[in-house]
Amino acid sequence: MDPTKWDAPFPIIVAALFVIVMARANATFWLGRLGSAGIRHTRLSKLLNSPGYVRAAERIDVYGAPVVTLSFLTIGFQTLANLAAGATGMKLRHYLPAVAIGGTVWALLYATLGTVGLDLFGRLYAYSPALAIGGFALASAIIAFYVVWQFRRRTGTPETRQPEPNISTPAP
Repeated sequence: MDPTKWDAPFPIIVAALFVIVMARANATFWLGRLGSAGIRHTRLSKLLNSPGYVRAAERIDVYGAPVVTLSFLTIGFQTLANLAAGATGMKLRHYLPAVAIGGTVWALLYATLGTVGLDLFGRLYAYSPALAIGGFALASAIIAFYVVWQFRRRTGTPETRQPEPNISTPAP
């Protein structure tokens, strides 16, 4: 399903991508809504206890609809945010506008930046395969470095981690 290969006008591509993302996001929402009670008694309960899902559920609980909307600008968190919105029982009057706005933004970004980026990479590869592959490798290395750096910063030794505030006891 590569939009750069579709022989259709740009508005049709955006509309098709919007339908696809709405179907996927709403299916994930309803999976969370319908399965949240029963899933806790299956092997899939590991997903509901995973750090990513717990973080998504906490953000949905605190910030609600804006988290769903902004999740469409991320990779990976989007699915967890929709699942958490369903599992935590977010009201449809809050969820549907949030997913519609986020889906529209996603469709526009994917139809423009995604297709343009893929087209530019193809043109660069046609000009110089070594330059295209080298640029891709450099971008991948930068992203990998950033992910490892963030992981180490968050899971560093106790001396390097910031102490978490103790909210269970009142301050003197």
